[in-house]
Amino acid sequence: AGFIKSPLSQKRLTQDSVELYCEAIGNPIPEIQWWFEGNEPNETYAQLWDGARQDRVKINATYNLHSTSTIYIANLTSDDSGMYECRASNDPDRNHLSKSPKVKWIRSQANVFVIERPDIKTQVTGTSGKLILTCNMTAPYPAIEGHEWMHGDKILQTDMDTSAFTSYTIEGKMEEHSGVYECVYKTSPVIKGQVNVSVPPQVMAYKKSEHGNEGDTGVLTCKNPSFPPVSSWLWYKNGQDVSAPIINGSGRYIIKSSGNKTELRILKLNIEEDAGDYHCNATNSYGSGGAMVNLRVRSRLAALWPFLGIVAEVLVLVTIIFIYEKRRKPDEVLD
Repeated sequence: AGFIKSPLSQKRLTQDSVELYCEAIGNPIPEIQWWFEGNEPNETYAQLWDGARQDRVKINATYNLHSTSTIYIANLTSDDSGMYECRASNDPDRNHLSKSPKVKWIRSQANVFVIERPDIKTQVTGTSGKLILTCNMTAPYPAIEGHEWMHGDKILQTDMDTSAFTSYTIEGKMEEHSGVYECVYKTSPVIKGQVNVSVPPQVMAYKKSEHGNEGDTGVLTCKNPSFPPVSSWLWYKNGQDVSAPIINGSGRYIIKSSGNKTELRILKLNIEEDAGDYHCNATNSYGSGGAMVNLRVRSRLAALWPFLGIVAEVLVLVTIIFIYEKRRKPDEVLD
């Protein structure tokens, strides 16, 4: 027996992908093949191989107790529309060029419709302390049953309007609400547009003031919560030439930067050389921004001062008690 577990009819947009899953059971374990027939009148079934269609077709198969196979087609075009057929057989002569197999190939089919992706024009307008995000889908497009606005996995707004135009209003400044927003059209299949609210880096220090002990490793960290991501990070020490930033691996400095976060590590802290203000500077395609971190380096003996203070207080207290006891008059003896 053989069957396709995926839906037997699927709608996709151009540039999307589709995945079909087939399973076959038999003894001995059957082989699974994938075949395709296009929508053209004279087009016949042709076998699909892993790497076909300019490497857009990926086929994975496993043969363990029973047979399973998955076909994945990326970056769909209108030519990918048609009938996809999963064939399974365990006849020894199934692939013989002259002999006919005694057992027929078992077949299961799924139809894939690839629809031309409509164009969506997006815009961001800032006015009077508000941001207005808009999407406008150009014809032709499938029937619209409503819209959703999303930021990541969070649904911001939903409606049942059938218009090709949709908007979402954000209270506040652009710098406070940067990121990737999606306008989702409730169509079959679902159509999404992307609206980017882009600003220069809004850099923040994890802590405006960091403390470290002499001889230990100091760690200064900055982050950028805004969009788009940072393309390059630089660190400077206050009082030094800004055209000569701190170089990773030079002296006792180690810099680790990944996306929207950067970290400066200073090995074996020195009170005289390392204490002071450090600047982290970020750059993206819309500009640059920075923040300052103050580093304070304490002496190794700094941790002993509280203990020595307590010892001194105890000594003073004992001394006072001792003097008091010495000067106190003895009690008179009763007759």
